[in-house]
Amino acid sequence: MLFQPPLPPVYGSLDASQLSARIAERKRQLGKRLVILGHHYQQDEVIAFADFTGDSLKLSQLAAAQKDAEFVVFCGVHFMAESADILTDERVVVVLPDLAAGCSMADMAAIEQLEDAWSQIADVVREPVVPITYVNSSAAVKAFCGGHDGACCTSSNARTVLEWALNGRTPDAPGDRRKVMFLPDQHLGRNTANALGWPLDSMVVWDPREELGGLTPEQICAATFILWKGHCSVHQLFTAKQADAIRAASPGTKILVHPECDWSVVQKADLVGSTEFIIKTLEAAPAGSKWAVGTEVHLVNRLANRFRGEKDIRLLSSIQCLCTTMYRIDLKHLCWVLDNLVEGRVVNQIRVDPETRRLARIALDRMLWLKAQPLVPVTCVD
Repeated sequence: MLFQPPLPPVYGSLDASQLSARIAERKRQLGKRLVILGHHYQQDEVIAFADFTGDSLKLSQLAAAQKDAEFVVFCGVHFMAESADILTDERVVVVLPDLAAGCSMADMAAIEQLEDAWSQIADVVREPVVPITYVNSSAAVKAFCGGHDGACCTSSNARTVLEWALNGRTPDAPGDRRKVMFLPDQHLGRNTANALGWPLDSMVVWDPREELGGLTPEQICAATFILWKGHCSVHQLFTAKQADAIRAASPGTKILVHPECDWSVVQKADLVGSTEFIIKTLEAAPAGSKWAVGTEVHLVNRLANRFRGEKDIRLLSSIQCLCTTMYRIDLKHLCWVLDNLVEGRVVNQIRVDPETRRLARIALDRMLWLKAQPLVPVTCVD
């Protein structure tokens, strides 16, 4: 986690209305030079100032499409700001309001750990291994995948990327023997591969804290998928027991979850898909329908309020499943970075070095190309 210095005391003395008025004025002063991006998991008071909202990839693409912007303030977490810096023109300055807004999942796969794992695996297996990283990863990990003939993926195109990585190999037609290393989220990897028809025993979990990932050479050689031992701290909170409780208490309720949830939760769900898929599903749902949703609480509450009185939308869990690192971005930090920009100072710039940027761009571009390919419908919709 990067160090975020304390804000000047003045920001602690301003209430929400004062901060909001000041942010609005700074936006007016900066005009088209500024674009503010707000991730779906952000607090409502921050989202109110976003020029665009979306998931991390969509926001980075939108940032890259802005021709007049000099400054992109990304109200999200560190890896998202890195992706925005990689995809935007080099003249654009990307700012993260709080440097301490990291991602626990991304932090579970350090580049040094990946390089060590890759070396150990190469000593054991002879067939090709294709590295695939979820966009929820550091620029360095993305660059590693780009430099080793791999790719990034999103939760919406993980299926297509895995099919590409396997090069036509299926459970029933082994074809060219090749493996996939999927990181950092084991659950997205497992759920996607299983939806493609691959059995759970074709997968092993690599623990970067253990020698040889805690596996035997025989286990690694027999596996098709090597899943990194990582997870989302928010989606890890949803359980199959919660789904069973919903079914018992409200039989007509549909369960809709994100594929970062555990496999046992996904098996209980009616529908599974990315953040954008969840939003579109609820928008299209008929009036009177009931939904229990397994994803971050700010998004679920925002959707519940949006459709209040029309559709019954609630969190799958009875506890608050909150992205605490995303929560670090608040009005005080947003106001602080905008005040500095108006005064001609850039604070909290996120800058990816040229070589990492080049290699990470290969992995991201490959993901974007694969995203355009047609999908074959499956039970687990991404």
